[in-house]
Amino acid sequence: MCRHGDRERSSKVGIRRISSGGPFEAKIGYCRAVVAGGFVHVAGTVGQGDDVVAQCRSALEVIGAALKEAGAGFADVVRVNYYLPDAVEFEPCWPILAETFGANPPAATMIECGLIDPKYRIEIEVTALLPQ
Repeated sequence: MCRHGDRERSSKVGIRRISSGGPFEAKIGYCRAVVAGGFVHVAGTVGQGDDVVAQCRSALEVIGAALKEAGAGFADVVRVNYYLPDAVEFEPCWPILAETFGANPPAATMIECGLIDPKYRIEIEVTALLPQ
């Protein structure tokens, strides 16, 4: 149960929530990103497109916008999780991911699992350290 004191304590420690306005945010009860404790936690993000490559690019655009709003960028990402319903589809995304993270690769995990809708081929979740 959330009490008024919990909300006050949250704002005192500097929790900031960032919404992208996506349809699932209101339906499920989450936000695109939360800035807290010097980190930006970006929720699992799916993209639009007909294949895994297009969806990967689209998801990274949404994530990039959330990071920018938080005051960070892909160079600040320290952890990334990739979720795919078919692990075979991960390899075509590798060049996009290598280009996105460049000389600052984060720790990464790829998990094969079901996603919220079969039309989605990849979901990406990141944690970034806010620049000082």
